[in-house]
Amino acid sequence: MGSGTRRRRRWAALLGATALAVTGGGALACPASAEPQQVDFATHCVPPPIAGIPPIDGTTTAKITVDNAAPKVGDTVTVTYTVVKPAASNPVDIALPADIMTPTGKVTLGGAQTGDLTVAGPKKNEPVPGKGAFPSFSMTGTFTVTAPGAITLSPGDYNIHTSYILELDTPCTVTNPPAPVSETVTATGGGQTNNRAISLGSASGKPGDGVTVTGTNFTPGAAVTLAGRAGAAETADKGTATANAQGAISGSLTVSDKTTTGVVAYEGSAWSDDKGAGPAAYVVIDDTPLPQGSQKLNSSVKAGTLAMTQAGDTVELAAVDYGKGGFSRGSLQTVTVKDFRGGPAGWSLTGKVTDFAGPGGAKIDAAKLGWTPVCATKAGSPSTCQAGSPGSVGSAGATLASTPNGTLTGGEFTVDARLSLNVPAFTPPGAYSGVLTLTLT
Repeated sequence: MGSGTRRRRRWAALLGATALAVTGGGALACPASAEPQQVDFATHCVPPPIAGIPPIDGTTTAKITVDNAAPKVGDTVTVTYTVVKPAASNPVDIALPADIMTPTGKVTLGGAQTGDLTVAGPKKNEPVPGKGAFPSFSMTGTFTVTAPGAITLSPGDYNIHTSYILELDTPCTVTNPPAPVSETVTATGGGQTNNRAISLGSASGKPGDGVTVTGTNFTPGAAVTLAGRAGAAETADKGTATANAQGAISGSLTVSDKTTTGVVAYEGSAWSDDKGAGPAAYVVIDDTPLPQGSQKLNSSVKAGTLAMTQAGDTVELAAVDYGKGGFSRGSLQTVTVKDFRGGPAGWSLTGKVTDFAGPGGAKIDAAKLGWTPVCATKAGSPSTCQAGSPGSVGSAGATLASTPNGTLTGGEFTVDARLSLNVPAFTPPGAYSGVLTLTLT
């Protein structure tokens, strides 16, 4: 999950002790679900007319990642479209400086849910030499899951806008759409019933440009507000549309606020998760001329990933005596969670354990392992870590730690737990091993 990798990670640690508890080396468990596929597809790119060169027919290499590969109906999924290798290059002999490229694009949904998702990236790039290859870039957007089942995601058309001396566009379209599937999410039915969804006619524009907003599954005949978003805050840019008898909307929103990052649509006087759709990603390209003798300074904050590391992969639990049994105790290897996504989603770290296998087919049931979680938050983190409840881990699993959703989440967290394996009194002597798998979502 995240900069090009799935934000879901599964790690395993062998719990160990001597004698009647557990011994042995460590192990690392791999995710059960498939990783996103990097795909190649034929692309037709049209350089700006000023370049004086013909269209470019080449190959784009790209991949798509999501922040939640197993959402429920009604959940919002964040999608990242990374163009690893663009088909087009810098069409002019003039070298392009850093941070003048603004990418926008589309992701095609298929399977249980169809449509196009708009994605946009920040104005961020390494310097590009004259006639040199464009660097890799990423674009993000969101969609609301409206149906259960497998939803495929394929990379679509994209545009590279450059703001240097002149405002120029290099649009690249998929030659034989749709492109190959790069990612698949499997949605399940959920308690939420909001199936409203919107899409935009374009993913970017100049201040004051209008963008076409279409949508589905609104209440028939309802008045719908179209609005710009700057992060989580709504801007003053607003428009209206009326849902037809089938619940579809079509309207235009004039976007003047230069800080706009997305567009939403909702029924009622104010946004609500129950009657709203979006945000659909949108970028305002500021082409305002600078005063004579001035220099415009641009910067950006790049979103990262959700990931975790652990201090080791083996835990030695204390031995217990045959005939007495009791608790074989130890401490989980410390887990560090780093949430550098900078979005509204929290995270959850869960664990489940296998039975403890011993000599001659003997075993200690997984339900006998209990833990007391502890979680600490690094100073300055927007989120606050919440430790899971003490109790049995078992094969069904339990929560080790989590953070809630919020307007802006993230931070660095340290997670530990006291472990105790309740060994029956007359368990056959020998070494026993179980595997505890931790999953971060």
